[in-house]
Amino acid sequence: MAISRGQLVKELEPGLNALFGLEYNNYANEHAEIFDTENSDRAFEEEVMLSGFANAPTKAEGTSVSFDSAQETYSARYTHETLALAFAITEEAIEDNLYDRLASRYTKALARSMANTKQVKAANVLNNAFTTENGGDGKALCAADHPIVAGTEQNELTTPADLNETSLEQSLIDIAAMTDERGLKIAAKGMKMIVPSALQFTAERLMKTANRVGTADNDINAICNMGMIPQGYVVNHYLTDTNAFFIKTDVPNGLKHFVRSPMKTAMEGDFTTGNVRYKARERYSFGFSDFRGIFGSPGA
Repeated sequence: MAISRGQLVKELEPGLNALFGLEYNNYANEHAEIFDTENSDRAFEEEVMLSGFANAPTKAEGTSVSFDSAQETYSARYTHETLALAFAITEEAIEDNLYDRLASRYTKALARSMANTKQVKAANVLNNAFTTENGGDGKALCAADHPIVAGTEQNELTTPADLNETSLEQSLIDIAAMTDERGLKIAAKGMKMIVPSALQFTAERLMKTANRVGTADNDINAICNMGMIPQGYVVNHYLTDTNAFFIKTDVPNGLKHFVRSPMKTAMEGDFTTGNVRYKARERYSFGFSDFRGIFGSPGA
């Protein structure tokens, strides 16, 4: 007896969903090493950054206390994107009993596409970090002249440099010198280095060699010995610049990933064509609020 489209959908969908989930989860969530994930229940998320207060002045005896006012500096907006893709198995393929093999192959390909898309979307925040002025303050994510109430602040090297001992040490020095909007020191620390695959060997030597790299001296590797980047380094395979490197800091509200609608799959038969269709859909956004959450160099 011939199987109907309705029966086919009912029989195939649970298995395809399981197959999709297995393939989708096979992809490493490399974005989770960079972004802090939060849920969202609206079309977009907006975070208003506040300046805080300046240092407290000395109050002379019998005088009134001084007042200060915090102010809004800029807003960071995360506009969620809907990512969706589908495939169809033709009525003829169903008639020829090819649906089982085709559905399995297509489902795996769809899962790979959706997973890869998410990683590309996430990495683009860093791939555009030095060129696209999409920050709430009108600057790119990494810049040497972010405007703040007290003047300017930087989260990239003053002189762009490739990854080496000198540039990494200078990055950590610059991170430690970071201030808030009012110029107060925040004692920021570098927590994790993010590199493209081309720099993984350089990062390994810099982070784990006991002595200084590339010298005949018996000096210790200060970065390694002092535990300056406690979470080590991670390789992101979706970074497009082979010379750029980044350091995630301990400053909160840095790079964020908002999930508006998690991954969903659905399957249905189409009366008009006789085809069976399967789709995947999710909705999310990647971006940043406080630029101090990341420090980078585009390379020399």
